[in-house]
Amino acid sequence: MPKNKSHKGLAKRIKISKNGKIRFGRPHSRHLKSNKTGVQIQSYRKKRYARSGDIRALSKLLFRPLLSQEQGELREAQREIAVAN
Repeated sequence: MPKNKSHKGLAKRIKISKNGKIRFGRPHSRHLKSNKTGVQIQSYRKKRYARSGDIRALSKLLFRPLLSQEQGELREAQREIAVAN
């Protein structure tokens, strides 16, 4: 049985946080910015988190369990409640 190899192109474009959330840069932010507003250009600087609809496909490409932004926020809230009790 061969080893599972992660998708190297995807692995270079994303960062996986300690909790398993995926961060990536926004698309359309490299060039051709002269026709975009300043607010759009500023928003391109912020990183995005993968949403729940993409997680299944991304986890198959990387061969590891991942969390969406919503799942990560829910898990963090549950931890805070557990610590408070």
